[in-house]
Amino acid sequence: MKRVVTLAALALTSAALAEEGMWTLNDFPAARVKQKYGFAPDKQWLDHVRLSSVRLAGGCSASLVSARGLVMTNHHCAHSCIEQLSTPKRDLVSAGLHAREPKEEVRCPEVEVNQLVEITDVTARITAATKGLSGKAFNDAQKSEMSKVEKECATSDAVRCDVVTLYRGGKYDLYKYRRYQDVRLVFAPELAIAFFGGDPDNFMFPRWDLDVAFLRVYEGGKPLQAGHFFRFSEAGPKGEELVFVSGHPGGTSRLLTVAQLEFERDLRLPRALLWLAEMRGYLTQFQTKSAEHKRIANTWLFGVENSLKALKGRHRALLGRTLIEHRAAEEKSLEAKVQADPKLKEAYGDAWPTIAGALERHRPIYVRHQMLEGARAFLSEQAGVARTLVRAADELSKKNEERLREYADSKLPALKQGLFSPAPIYDELEAATLTFSLTKLREELGPDDPIVRKVLGDRSPAELARLLVKGTRLKEVKVRKALFDGGKKAIEASADPMIKLMREIDAEARAVRAKYEDEVEAPLKLGGEKLARAMFEVYGTSIYPDATFTLRLSYGQVKGWTEEGREVAPFTDFAGLFRRATGREPFALPRSWLSAKDRLNPESRLDFAASTDIIGGNSGSPVVNKDAEVVGLVFDGNIHSLGGDYGFDESLNRTVAVHSQAILEALEKVYGARRVLEELRPPAGPKAGAP
Repeated sequence: MKRVVTLAALALTSAALAEEGMWTLNDFPAARVKQKYGFAPDKQWLDHVRLSSVRLAGGCSASLVSARGLVMTNHHCAHSCIEQLSTPKRDLVSAGLHAREPKEEVRCPEVEVNQLVEITDVTARITAATKGLSGKAFNDAQKSEMSKVEKECATSDAVRCDVVTLYRGGKYDLYKYRRYQDVRLVFAPELAIAFFGGDPDNFMFPRWDLDVAFLRVYEGGKPLQAGHFFRFSEAGPKGEELVFVSGHPGGTSRLLTVAQLEFERDLRLPRALLWLAEMRGYLTQFQTKSAEHKRIANTWLFGVENSLKALKGRHRALLGRTLIEHRAAEEKSLEAKVQADPKLKEAYGDAWPTIAGALERHRPIYVRHQMLEGARAFLSEQAGVARTLVRAADELSKKNEERLREYADSKLPALKQGLFSPAPIYDELEAATLTFSLTKLREELGPDDPIVRKVLGDRSPAELARLLVKGTRLKEVKVRKALFDGGKKAIEASADPMIKLMREIDAEARAVRAKYEDEVEAPLKLGGEKLARAMFEVYGTSIYPDATFTLRLSYGQVKGWTEEGREVAPFTDFAGLFRRATGREPFALPRSWLSAKDRLNPESRLDFAASTDIIGGNSGSPVVNKDAEVVGLVFDGNIHSLGGDYGFDESLNRTVAVHSQAILEALEKVYGARRVLEELRPPAGPKAGAP
């Protein structure tokens, strides 16, 4: 990565941020877009885009693309659903799925779709609740008030409400969503074309992937009657065309202090990379045992490999001198302005040492917190279920505002959907991942640590893992429901080994969580809030907040870039796909594509690159033109975009998307998916303002 320009450097030195920015839709810089491109999205356009864009609660973006609740996202975003609906005799991941009739649309066990319907500023209420407080009192008061606000907003299970922290505490908005939990799989291509090129091509460009899937939202047992949705563009985008990405970037770190960036560089990222590398090797070996072992571990391995490559890119960006040097200069300039003004100094002068002190307290408890409260020591679906049941029995007996945040009333519908999911659980995979994680527990904390002795006793990690998986009954949904409904009495009486294990370690996990929240999280929040307010007072509010897995809109152009003197073109086509294919994984095309080769136009565009600002979580985002028509589907970024967590470089960072032309042509000529095509090609009508 040649260079990364941080947000603050651009925001504080230039009135025009070029293409940079993941903007909230209630504060979008329309005038800036008009100045450069001659088009200013108005409120009607922005409202339509907001209501046509949706979020998959598991961590991806998506969009409504028909009046009958059809949702478009990536294959890799729907992968867990596809895998959960598969069986040894019918592997939908490998073979794909096309529901030719409504009755063939199958419900995804754990997918929740959220549609953002309202944004309300609640900054005054949240900050009033914490005024004059610090440490544990600050944290408790803030979380309590957030839970109250969310409960008042979420008037039914069909409504989801989240208080969103923006600018690291400079602003708090309440996001109100319509919640849909009846979501069914309609169409998915074969993995071989959705992830063509596999891990070697991941985060690279040129690309030749059809990373698309279609789901459908149901309401009251019938397809959702969508008031807003994106229409499809038949032609797709041209080179240099203005495009927008409407999606839910998961998280960025562009407003972190130098101390926080160094913590990432020196501790968090190296440890995460080592863990992921070991896990990749472990899962790869597991997959060699049989075809079924390979099938059931595919989702795990995909996630591990994707995370490993992404974090490598972030770490590489931090190891380069440029990024942290830029941030240090910006930080020094801001701090000097604060210290020079007595009023600012009194209000915000201690922000930097507050944050630095919190990080120093984090270091000695980091591993223990990750292993116990972060559950790195217990990698198992059933261990996760047991942990949720044990904690729910305690937390749900408390007042809403006194509970752990994940057990607040507003969070319960999503919690129950996951807890009572009928998705299959595989004993062999459970035993393998538990063996790995229990081995890491002993390695990280040492064999003489009291919690390690309590967990393992005189057994090896493999022995304990086998005993736990063999003895538990938590694969049975009816058992989970009985334990949940039975509350604390049922949990205390349970002899299930997974429940017993989570009971035994819960006190230690809660203790390290409390230490982290009181001594690390609370001062980081307080320090971040002060820094944000200092920036507002010194520089104004013309910068965008870090990403928070909430709806954002970015803009840019369809264009390539220059890579070490070589021009990278912005488009790939079907001809290039067939040239790239070798017949060997991960460059082997499925039979459906080989059979359809002569029917496809070799010049039809397949994927493209754009200068829009994205990050993880944007997967599945629609790319739309000024008429709010879908022209593409985000599925990746180029290698330079991996440093986008910390900054954006317009000359190098690129979004990678599937071209709308490729989606339509593949549905028609490869899959014969006429029912989906009829929805994507409805009769002509109004465009941006209404469907």
